[in-house]
Amino acid sequence: MENHQKPPIKKALFKFTLWMLAIAMVGFSIGAAIGFRTPAQAQASTSYDELRVFAEVLALIQNYYVEEKTTKDLAVGAIKGLLKTLDPHSSYMDTEIYKSRKQETAGKFGGLGIEITVMDSYIGIVSPIEGTPADRAGLQSGDLIVKIEDATTKDMYLVEAVKRMRGKIGTKIKITVFREKTNKTFDVEIIRALIQIKSVKSAMIDDETGYLRITTFSQNTARDARIKLEEMKDKKGMKRLVLDLRNNPGGLLKQAVDVSDLFLEKGHTIVSTRGRTPDQNSRFQSNKWGGFTDFPMVVLQNAGSASASEIVAGAMKDLKRGLIVGQRSFGKGSVQTIRQLSDGSGLSLTTARYYTPADIMIHGIGIEPHVSVELILTDEDGEKIELPKPVREKDLMERFNGDSEAPLGKPKVKEKPKKEGKKKKKRDLTKSRKIFDLEKDNQLQKALEVVKKLTGPYVEKIPEGV
Repeated sequence: MENHQKPPIKKALFKFTLWMLAIAMVGFSIGAAIGFRTPAQAQASTSYDELRVFAEVLALIQNYYVEEKTTKDLAVGAIKGLLKTLDPHSSYMDTEIYKSRKQETAGKFGGLGIEITVMDSYIGIVSPIEGTPADRAGLQSGDLIVKIEDATTKDMYLVEAVKRMRGKIGTKIKITVFREKTNKTFDVEIIRALIQIKSVKSAMIDDETGYLRITTFSQNTARDARIKLEEMKDKKGMKRLVLDLRNNPGGLLKQAVDVSDLFLEKGHTIVSTRGRTPDQNSRFQSNKWGGFTDFPMVVLQNAGSASASEIVAGAMKDLKRGLIVGQRSFGKGSVQTIRQLSDGSGLSLTTARYYTPADIMIHGIGIEPHVSVELILTDEDGEKIELPKPVREKDLMERFNGDSEAPLGKPKVKEKPKKEGKKKKKRDLTKSRKIFDLEKDNQLQKALEVVKKLTGPYVEKIPEGV
């Protein structure tokens, strides 16, 4: 065995740990003067020891690894690895992805139109955004993206997946999808598009019942929702409302607060956030911004309703402003703070959790509906379509922490579909779905039935027969 000398720690690395040594030495000096070690001294000493081991590993890699690695390569790798020990939502963004993220929150960006997360070490779809290329291609909540072009997504970082899926508008991308329901993989070709999110849609269900659909919470969602509500109430005679938040993956906290404020009297807590530091502890109050407080309302949600949409549903439920109909929501109640780093890259870090007005933590739990209704879909022959089991935040955390013994399923080798039997009609990908289809949407049917039984804007108890 060759005897290698211990490699020297480079100057840059020495500077990285020098401040920890200074803290430790100050602590030791104070402790020696008074004859004991304070907890701060002990912590500083432990931190320095751990950083020294990190410095040794970094120096060994730089000096002896079979391929030369730059300090930047190693630093980014270390950051990604560190964040991977936290939760599925904390991530590092290089400069390109950070710029894209800022465009995304403005409601205008290029890509496929899906909210993704980590599922069983692969990239999973939380929800396709309505009206986008991904939605028109038939991608569903719970699908696993197992390949992007020819690159496997197993153990791929979310930001890397986002980077690969985005590209020049009009270019084609092939992704390989595993769907648990069929236990098979299949390829989907999608043309990238400029995703301009029109997050608010509206229509009258009947002469007195309005329908407001919010697909995501982007920069102007609350303003657009107010305009639609004014139009339905003042010009079309709306006397009751169904607010549809199904498959809404979330978005901006401020927009969720402002949408909630549209329906509430002044002085109610809409949501609060709590973290480890005082600057992360906030309480958001209603200011009667909208004045839409005088009609009955039902909120529709499902397992694809996450984050900001859960804030709205939680506020309406706890403040008795409306009844919740549908399925338990996704359960993502954590706050990600995005900070720009010194080199133009960004860090999305989980810093707090959401609490509803009744002081209920959303994270890993979700919002339970007052009236539970599973979605029923049928094929062209009227046969019930077996839907996959919904995936929620609790499932993701269990798999992320390695606590689950029941994985979502493992992708199988692609199988060609059989050509026997009746040929299915090809879906026209150039057409978006209608705003709603009351005849085929049993959840919306139930929401309409419930809202018609409500006699006032605030609900003290569930009406009989619901």
